Amino acid sequence: MSVDVPRRIVLLRHAKADWPDVADHERPLADRGRSDAPLAGDWIAGHGIAPQLTLCSTAARTRETWKLVAHQLPQRPRTVYEERLYDASPGEIIAVLGETSNDVRDLLVVGHNPGMQALAELLAGSADDDAAARLGRHGFPTTALAVVRFTGPWKSVEPGVGALAAYWAPHV
Repeated sequence: MSVDVPRRIVLLRHAKADWPDVADHERPLADRGRSDAPLAGDWIAGHGIAPQLTLCSTAARTRETWKLVAHQLPQRPRTVYEERLYDASPGEIIAVLGETSNDVRDLLVVGHNPGMQALAELLAGSADDDAAARLGRHGFPTTALAVVRFTGPWKSVEPGVGALAAYWAPHV
C-alpha cells in the first residue's frame, strides 16, 4: 500500500472502570463501562470504520473495553496488546504509532487519559468544527473516541499532522 494514502487513527479511552482494592493496572470495568463499551463499537461500525489493527493497553480495563467493542464490529482486526500504552504520554503513543506497518490504513488505539485526549488535540492541526467544539466542551470522558485523519506513512505521525474528523462519547 502506498504511503500517501489517507489514514485514520481512532483514539478510544477505556470505558468506566471500577475501584476495587486491586492494583491500578488490574482494575476491571464498572457496570456502566460494560454497557457503554458496546456503544463505541456500534459507533465505529456505523461510521464505516474497519480498523486493520488495534493497539490496546495491557491494563484489565482497556482489554475488557476492547473485547466488548470488538464484538460490535463486522470483522475483528488483528490486536496487539502493547504494554507501552499503559498510562502513556502523547509522545510515547506517537512512538508506538510510528512502528505501524504502512499496510494498515485504519488503526484503533485503546488507552488511557490524559494521554488519549492530549494526543487527539496534539495531532489535529485542523478539525471539523463540530468535533473540535464537542471535544473542547466535554473533554475525553470514559469511552470517548476521536478520529484523526492524516495522509502519509505512520512514521510521519507528529503534532499537527492530521485533522480531527469526529468525536463521540456515550453520555454527551
